[in-house]
Amino acid sequence: MTPEVFVKEFEELKEYIGEGYFSEGSEISRLSRLQAAGFSASQIELTKELVSEALTDALYTVLLGLEGSASISRHQEMYKLLDESGQELTGKIESLAWERFHGKNT
Repeated sequence: MTPEVFVKEFEELKEYIGEGYFSEGSEISRLSRLQAAGFSASQIELTKELVSEALTDALYTVLLGLEGSASISRHQEMYKLLDESGQELTGKIESLAWERFHGKNT
């Protein structure tokens, strides 16, 4: 695995959760709960935007935290992340994560 693929996996996770929560028939859909609570279509759309922003913040921070360029909770430490073949993934994660999560409209 390359750092690019690793970061892309996080982006795909964000898309899976974000789309799944707001898609009828999805195994992880939360639409029925929102509708049962009386949310209007515009309120559901706002909630979708907020969930997307929260996922962006959380996943981006975790990626940077794994590389040591941000703290995860109270601690900031450098980690060396390796794939199963021993190839190091850390070292480029920060710039790749920025591009995936902030460099375009997410």
